[in-house]
Order: sequence, then structure tokens, then C-alpha cells
Amino acid sequence: MKIAFITDSGTGMSSALWKQEGIYSLPLQINDGDENFYDLEDITIEQVYERLRAGHILSTSLPSLGKIEALFQELKDEGYDTIFAVAISEGLSGTLGAIRMCATSLDLNFEYVDCYVTAVVQAYMVRKAKAMYEQGKRVNEIKAVLEKIVHSTNTLILPDDLQHLKRSGRLTPLAAALGGLLKIKPMLQINEHTEGKVDVLDKVRTMSKAMDKVIDHMKADGVDDSYDITVAHVDDLENALLLQGKLKEAFPDADHHMISLVSVVALHTGQGTQAVQYFKRID
Repeated sequence: MKIAFITDSGTGMSSALWKQEGIYSLPLQINDGDENFYDLEDITIEQVYERLRAGHILSTSLPSLGKIEALFQELKDEGYDTIFAVAISEGLSGTLGAIRMCATSLDLNFEYVDCYVTAVVQAYMVRKAKAMYEQGKRVNEIKAVLEKIVHSTNTLILPDDLQHLKRSGRLTPLAAALGGLLKIKPMLQINEHTEGKVDVLDKVRTMSKAMDKVIDHMKADGVDDSYDITVAHVDDLENALLLQGKLKEAFPDADHHMISLVSVVALHTGQGTQAVQYFKRID
């Protein structure tokens, strides 16, 4: 069995960077009116942020079937017989289904684990899968370890702009209107329990209180110093540093990181969003 490991630009890394690691990545598509871009190939995360600042309403779509088919045919010609995918959550995108369809149409074996999120966890899981394969582990062993990672994973999202969520179709107009009137900030979550879909976890009045709620929830979730914790923000480094400071105080010996929130999530949540993604590493 010769396995090709596949992911997508939901990781926040370009196809070229992944190829250096021997992993293949498919670019999701970003749409701005009549313009269409391949994520991280035709448009960077910062350029997405610039369009958000200018008030553009962006949307996403899955990688083009043509790109997927061309890559898989190339891999088949190189002797690969199995596709192992760790893609953006099926609850957020049809990418995994498209990968499955293209693999099947070319008579390639198809294996996958749904990460139920995206970004840092997705990248960690596909790297872990490839490393275990290179150590001689069987597919069922690899999947069992990835599923353990999934069980410990959560992403908490603190959007600052309810109007943006309404315009992007992620919030009803009534909820956005009430939120603006009452100055309510929702705390959203995405994980295996929400089946990879964005769900409301709590509501607070200020970003500062939302940050404290995040820490309370993480402690209740069993997070400790053995976890990897990443703060992701959309064009708001000041609040990201504040949030990370609180997290470092609460979990001083955990592994802490900071990133710009990946384009395919940021364009739905809008400017000023803060997010925390955490999971337990498996060595």
C-alpha cells in the first residue's frame, strides 16, 4: 500500500509549503462578487483581511473538482493506490465528499478522519498521520490515534461583529438585531459534539467577559498543561495578546501559539474575531 496524505488550505498553509513535507494540499476557493480566488495561491490571509476592512462580503467554496482529479491522477501515475485525507470539517465544507468522490472515480482506496474543525488541529493531524505511516503503523492504528486527538479538540470563537455574521448568512437577521441592541457577544464552538458545525455555547456582554468565559469553559473541559493552545485573531492583535496572556496565566505550562485566523473561517466571522483552539498532543 502506497498512501498519499491529503489536506486543504483550511490549515492556513499553502500547497507549496505542504509539498515540502511530502503532503498534498488542495486550495479552497474564496469568492468576492464576480472574482474567484484559490485560497493561499491567488490571495493571502492578509489580503482577505483587507477586503473585510473595506466591507466586502466574501464566501467560500470547495476546491475545484478539476484540481482534485488532476492531482489524484498524477498520484496514481506515481504508484499511489490510497488517499488518506484530513480535510476541513464536513460540517463546514463539502471538501471531504469531493475528495472521496474523485478518489473512488479513479479506483483509489480512500481513508479519512474528520477533524471536526480546521486550522491548527487539521495540520497537526495530517502530519501525525504521515509520521505514523512512515514508522510502519497500519491505517487502523493511525486512525485510532487521530480519533483520540479529535476527542480532546475544541475551537471557541468570539466574533466581535454580529452584523457581519448576519450578512454572511451565519446568523439570522433577528438575532443580529437583538445582539446589536443588547450588545450581546455570542461565544461559538465547533467540535465533534457539534458535528463540525458552528453552534452557540454562551452569550456575554463584553469581549473581556467572553475571554474569562473561555477559560472557565476550558477548565470545565479538562484542559490542563498537557494541551496545545492557539489563539487566532482577525486583524486584532491587541485583544489577541490580552487573551493569550489570560490563557498563559490559567495554563502556564501548556504549549501556547498565536496565528491569524485562517481565511475560510475569518471571512464568515469578520474583523475583531478572537478564537481559541485547543487539543491534547499525542507523542
